[in-house]
Amino acid sequence: MTDTAPPDFVVAIPARYASTRLPGKPLRLIAGEPMIVHVARRAREAGAREVVVATDDARIADALAPLGVTVCMTSSDHASGTDRLAETAAQRGWSDDTLVVNLQGDEPLAPPAAIRAAVDALIASGAPIATLAQPISGTDELFDPNCVKLVRDAQGIALYFSRAPIPWHRDAFARDRVTLPAGPWLRHIGLYVYRVGALRQFAQMRAGALEQIESLEQLRALEAGWRIAVALSPEPFPAGVDTEEDLARVERVMRDG
Repeated sequence: MTDTAPPDFVVAIPARYASTRLPGKPLRLIAGEPMIVHVARRAREAGAREVVVATDDARIADALAPLGVTVCMTSSDHASGTDRLAETAAQRGWSDDTLVVNLQGDEPLAPPAAIRAAVDALIASGAPIATLAQPISGTDELFDPNCVKLVRDAQGIALYFSRAPIPWHRDAFARDRVTLPAGPWLRHIGLYVYRVGALRQFAQMRAGALEQIESLEQLRALEAGWRIAVALSPEPFPAGVDTEEDLARVERVMRDG
């Protein structure tokens, strides 16, 4: 039997200092270390051959210096993390075939196994983009517009993403919106894997009507006819950090082990 070599991929972490809800978010301390340090460490644990933090603020670069993580200084004018990653790919000279994971800088609890699962999904599907999902736990989550839902086909390819509850259970929700009926309810996890060539193309595409209506960047790809492979996270993928309450939650998780 011949052992299969692990996939070769890089992880790029967009990290912007400014945040309306949590100023200086990448540098907020969790268990005594800046949050961005925890995220970079998770990326390394996933087996990436290269981990790059893409930022526009020297303070973030300074915080990462003790860890020896590569920092790519990018424009402060980017509208999204995807645009920042496209500039990073150009600066680093990554080839069009390079697999790059877009791991958000506010995901200090990202499971390394989930990062690898998304990479595997891209390779197995041949799709230009892959992402992750996990089952929704209750109706509060299902009906929360901040929780992005998705549906996928029998091959695991995304059919649609929405802030609304999808699929809509016509009969069950007509009677009761408190009890979650059995069904394929999935929460989207905002981690993406691209081949760099697809990343460059995507960053140059204009936002479509669906993206503008739902304010979901991934709908730009679906509206253009691109396939997005969706892997189920092999272990729970906790929500990222947006608020002081989120910081306290992550601190508890790390403290309690």
